[in-house]
Amino acid sequence: MDLALFNIDGFLFLMRWLHVFFGIIWIGHLYYFNFTQGAYMAQADANAKSSVLQKLLPEALWWFRWGAMFTLITGLIYIGIRGHMGGVVMFATSWGACIMAGMTLGIIMFLNVWLVIWPNQKVVIANAVAVAAGQPANPAAAVSSGKALLASRTNTMFSIPMLFFMAGARHLPLRTDENSNFMMLTIAYAIIMGALELNAIKGKLGPLTKVGGVIHMGFILTIVMYVVMEVLL
Repeated sequence: MDLALFNIDGFLFLMRWLHVFFGIIWIGHLYYFNFTQGAYMAQADANAKSSVLQKLLPEALWWFRWGAMFTLITGLIYIGIRGHMGGVVMFATSWGACIMAGMTLGIIMFLNVWLVIWPNQKVVIANAVAVAAGQPANPAAAVSSGKALLASRTNTMFSIPMLFFMAGARHLPLRTDENSNFMMLTIAYAIIMGALELNAIKGKLGPLTKVGGVIHMGFILTIVMYVVMEVLL
């Protein structure tokens, strides 16, 4: 008996399924941090905040960062196999344009998790533990908290177009022909994403200060990226 899962198409399905599974863990925690925990911490008393930072945050960040890691791994395995089977020409299609846009945003978000958010949150957690033990507060903790917040807000903004293009790869067929300018699309996206990521590392919250602003900016970014893609393809 031939089992559907035990061939290359079945393996690709498993990678897509696991990619979605781990992505839900990752993005679900991202939205929890930005939409729920942030609102709670803004009105909680000092003891409650300390408890969250010492006990809840480390646990949530574990699922958050490893969800991001395995989302990336399963996604890269899937793309690597598809690319090997279909050749690079398959990326010069509507599917390829959407999947590459979503994948690039996802990789930037992954790097923000492991290189910005997690290192800075470790400082915040260590400070909360030290203060609870009667030690002096670490002045760097406030700066680290701000850096982690900006990167997290940026990831939340990025997640909206990322999900749009990931879903659009199979469900939003775009017109592509010999006049489609994939190189200009790549350059345009590099400028847009690069500028926003630079702000995530060195800039300010601005319209991302409030959750409503993050959501609005995410949808605006999605519209801008979609229009650019339609124009250049």
